[in-house]
Formats: sequence, structure tokens, C-alpha cells
Amino acid sequence: MERDNQLKLYGFVAEQLKEAHARVRGLQVPEGVRMALTRKLLVITAAAKHDLPDAARRLDRFTKDLDEGRFPEGD
Repeated sequence: MERDNQLKLYGFVAEQLKEAHARVRGLQVPEGVRMALTRKLLVITAAAKHDLPDAARRLDRFTKDLDEGRFPEGD
């Protein structure tokens, strides 16, 4: 049963990451901001390999920041 829940969470996180990457690609922001957002997504992706629940929480925060227009400053 726990393994089923883990697989469902993995599928959910994978789909949310895919959607987040698409959203970032579609943003009309300076390239530096897009790169910073992409780096954040790559960190979340890497975290998912080691701590899936933490990655899900990070991704949720990332998505909320996008929804509210809070973007990191570009280099």
C-alpha cells in the first residue's frame, strides 16, 4: 500500500514538474529570470530523487510563487 502511494506521489510530482517547466518556458520575462527559474526546477527535480515528499513541498511553493508573480532576480 505504501509503495502505491509513493508511486502516485511520484507520478503527481513528475506531471507538476512537466507543467512548471512549460509555464517557465512560456513566461515573458528576461532571460536571466528564466534561467533562475529553470535552475530552481532542476534543484527540485534532483531533490525528488532523494526525498520525494520534500520535493513535492518545494514544487508547491515554486508554483505558488509563479501564480503570485514572485520571480527571482536574473543574473
